[in-house]
Order: sequence, then C-alpha cells, then structure tokens
Amino acid sequence: MRTLLLAGLLLAAAPSFAPGGGAPEGKPNVILILADDLGAEWLNSYGGTSYKTPNLTALAKSGLQFQNCFATPLCSPSRVALMTGRYGFRTGWTQLIESGTDEYFDPRKEKTFGAMMKDAGYATGLAGKWQLAQFRKHPQHVRECGFDESCCWSWFLDGKRTGRYWDASIWQDGKERTDTDGKYGPDMFCDWVIDFIKRHKDRPFFLYYPMVLVHNPFEPTPDSAGDRKKKGGAKDFPDMVAYMDKVVGRIVATLGEMKLRENTLVLFTGDNGTTKGVPSKVGDRTVIGGKSTMLDTGSHVPLIASWPGTTPAGKALDDLVDFTDFVPTICELTGAKPPSGVPIDGRTFAPQLRGEKGSPRDWIFVQLGLHRFARDQRWKLHANGKLFDVAADPDEEKPFAAGADPAGGAAARAKLEKALAELK
Repeated sequence: MRTLLLAGLLLAAAPSFAPGGGAPEGKPNVILILADDLGAEWLNSYGGTSYKTPNLTALAKSGLQFQNCFATPLCSPSRVALMTGRYGFRTGWTQLIESGTDEYFDPRKEKTFGAMMKDAGYATGLAGKWQLAQFRKHPQHVRECGFDESCCWSWFLDGKRTGRYWDASIWQDGKERTDTDGKYGPDMFCDWVIDFIKRHKDRPFFLYYPMVLVHNPFEPTPDSAGDRKKKGGAKDFPDMVAYMDKVVGRIVATLGEMKLRENTLVLFTGDNGTTKGVPSKVGDRTVIGGKSTMLDTGSHVPLIASWPGTTPAGKALDDLVDFTDFVPTICELTGAKPPSGVPIDGRTFAPQLRGEKGSPRDWIFVQLGLHRFARDQRWKLHANGKLFDVAADPDEEKPFAAGADPAGGAAARAKLEKALAELK
C-alpha cells in the first residue's frame, strides 16, 4: 500500500513512464549493446585518449551521444534496473549476486524488456553475459525471462567460476556447448549475434547483447601480438578495448549489409564504471576507474544512440539518463507495454532520439546496497548529507555540509533531498 501511495506522489516530482507519441508505423529493430566494466572515459568520443575506439566514434557521429548517463556501480543491480525500468529498492536487487548461492532473478516477480518485446511480437535474442542465475539449476532461465534464443557465458557451473574469453564456457538455448576449445568467447558471441540478425532480418527483432568484454581477467585477444594465451595483465587493456570496438563495428557493418541500418536503433552503453584502480586519460587528466564505489567513476557510463534517418547525427546532449529509462524509451518506440500495476521509475528519452526536446530528468538516482545518491548535471547529494559540486570537484574531495552550501547549492540540496526522501 505504501509503495502504491509513494508511486502516486512521485508522478509529478520524479521521472516517470510517459508513452508520448507511441510506436512509429513499421516497428524498428532494437539492438542494445552493454559493455562490461566500461566507464565513459575509455571512449575517444568522450575525450578518452588512452585507447582507440574508431567504430564507436563513428557510431556516435551517426547519432546521439548522451553525456550524462548513469548506471549502478555493480553489474547485477544495473542489469536488473536496465531490464525492468525499476529501481533496486523496488525489485530487491541493490547488490551483486553471489556466486554459488541459490539467488537468482525471478521472472515471476519482475518482467524484463525481453518479455515486453516478445509480447509485442518481436523476435527476441540475447548473447553474452547474463549472470542472473546458475544454468544447471535454471537451464531455461533466459527463455523464462522473455528471450526466444540465447548464447550466454555460463558464469558459474558445477561449483566453479568459468572462463569467458579463451575456451569460453557457453550455455546456448538451455544446453552447454561442447565446441569452444581453442576459441575466443567474444568472437563466438558476436558470430551468434550476426547470425541472429541475418535469420530475423524480415521481421522486427530485439537483440540484447551484454558483452563479456572488457571485464577482468585481462587477457590477450586474437589481435594481440605473441602468445594469445600468455598470462594477462594491465598491458592487455588497450587490446581488449580495441577488440570490443571491433565487435561493435562488425555488428553495425552487418546491419548495413542486410540493408537494416535505417530501420534499426543501436544503443551502446556500459553496465558500470571502469574496473577499480584502472587509470585512463581524458585529455591531460587521469581518471581512475571507480567500479563498486559511489564516485561518478563508478556509475558514469557512455550512451550512444544511432538510428540513421531518425536520430540527429553527431549531436551530444547533456540530458540526464539513468538505467531505468531504457524500458520506457524502448516501449515508446516499439509499441511494447510495460507491466501494469507496478511503478516504472524511468523517463523516456525517445523524443530526444527523434530530434525533439522531450522531457529530460531533473535528477538521476543511484543505489548500491545501503548507499544512495541523487544528482543533477552539477550537484550530487549522498544519503549521508554530503553535497558535492561534481562539475568543479569530480573526485568529490570537498563536500559541503548542510548550512554551508555555496551559491546554487542550497536549491540543489533541497531538490535532491526531496528525491532521496521519496525513493526508499
């Protein structure tokens, strides 16, 4: 009862689902690519200078780049928010799933965008990192979550953590694959994605591709010099980032070959910030990866949206986006329906994809375990009362205590305090 009342109170103050103009005539295909442990600072289009990402730069030039997209600082809660459009305090997913436990995402309790798109008549497919159930115990888990076909890293099998790169452990359509020896997991997942596109080119499809790159262990890729199975380390970061970019390029090229590019929305983002401690250059500034922390480097991720002929080309937006926004956006563009009777926390950014102003958020919300913050483009308020001017202090070294807010800070504190008080 309290949740329903709270949802009503939030309609005016908080971002919410708004169906807008509905689905266009002729449903678009949607491909959502989610890189693993990729902060925005790694990409050239976001000012990154440590790595080479030409295909993602080209993707950004062909569409929109959102400068202020935020995920949860760890993968499990990020992925559940992304797939359901609901914050973790509603779904119960506020922390990382534990290996070797019976914990799993229960599709009877929460509906995913896979199930929403399947109900809307889309062919649905998923490849890469799932990590929301143990497949021996739940062999059809991905299908039960709404995806007709899947090719996933198995994550945890027979009591052991499995490999995702060389000799990858792969669970495909409810069964363990036995043909992976000597093969590179990211190639196998990408090959499956391309095959899915080709097989479904004549009907609307929704393809969710949570990549296994660029998460540790850090290992050589097929394009690395020398022994590809030599012991990895930080020296392999550049090759792994380049290979991630190469995989994206292969997928976009396939859409062109199939003459599907103008009827396909490609979304690219990351599930959380860069691995903790990994340095990257943005111009002359060194940015240290902040995965699992409540710093912006733990949650600030890239978001590129490309749909030639629909998205404005080469434009960067400062609009705020968080991971609950993907469900209402995809639903608006495709005619899919979110579940009824439950609050959807996201706010659609579909109008921006069409070149319209839309109704951007005033703030985003992030929760990891008991830690919470709300932020706008400049100000960030943690649940412990510490306020930061993150535009001027991105490393959050100079907090403003209540009553000591600088110009503009008092109004921001009041706005963000209201958000934090309502979202729990």
